[in-house]
Amino acid sequence: MQAAHLLIDTDPGVDDALAILMAHHATTVTALTIAAGNVGLRHTVANALKLIDVIGAETPVYAGCASPLVRQAADAAFVHGQDGFGDTGYVASARRAENEHAALAILRLSHEHPGRLTLVALGPLTNLALALRLDPQLPSRFARLVIMGGAVNGRGNTHLVPAEFNIGFDPEAAHIVFSNWPKFDLVDWEATVRHGLDYADFARWLEVDSPRAKFYSAISRGTRSWAQAQGRERLYSADALAMAVALEPEIVNRVQECHVAVEMNGEFTRGATVVDWENRLRRPANARIILGVDQARFEDRIKAALAAR
Repeated sequence: MQAAHLLIDTDPGVDDALAILMAHHATTVTALTIAAGNVGLRHTVANALKLIDVIGAETPVYAGCASPLVRQAADAAFVHGQDGFGDTGYVASARRAENEHAALAILRLSHEHPGRLTLVALGPLTNLALALRLDPQLPSRFARLVIMGGAVNGRGNTHLVPAEFNIGFDPEAAHIVFSNWPKFDLVDWEATVRHGLDYADFARWLEVDSPRAKFYSAISRGTRSWAQAQGRERLYSADALAMAVALEPEIVNRVQECHVAVEMNGEFTRGATVVDWENRLRRPANARIILGVDQARFEDRIKAALAAR
């Protein structure tokens, strides 16, 4: 089945880069809309532009929100490098971002392609929340929303134990999206852990004679070393998993529909995703929680994207 055309909202980011490679290999990417998150907006925009060069595409890039809606938050440069792409010192792209703000671009493109785009949210949801506040009818013009975010059983990946990074970076934005989008696919951090990648296998995939593989090998080297030093038994690529779900819905082999909300307060719980697993609140299910995918098909999509020329 041919994947739908995509609009990708992202904060590149090493794992975002892999997801963007996968998307361009498989389908048409209408645009990249960029927020701060893994690192600051100056770097995330520059990284997106550079990645388009590596891919050899003409995908427009729109710069968006430089900070969360309400409170400042710490980035993840300690994982991704200060520039978000492993501090490799890559030669910057000569491209420039478009003049239109990312939130406005999301709105415009939804009108230009009504019902035909899948929106894939790989970073904090700041741009999307702003677009929703400007136009509450936005969800009706997208075929599908796939969000990488959350930790559905409270086993997150931030200093706030229950929170996953994307939701924890801007909980208010996540609250707006979760509360106003009728139904979305949620690919959370715990699913990412269940679908980790073997380090040796991944290193072997990067050995192919491909510009994409060579670039990705360089920018991911520090992150892979960091993950192993942390004692992680496998390499986790959350955004790649979300992209696989977006590109190939049939890859999903276990899912549960539930109401999911976002905790915005609490010394230890801000940014937590709270799941009503047993429908005690009797609220409509807003999330299709992706609990499992076909691992071999997921890995095949990564390998194909890295070797693309």
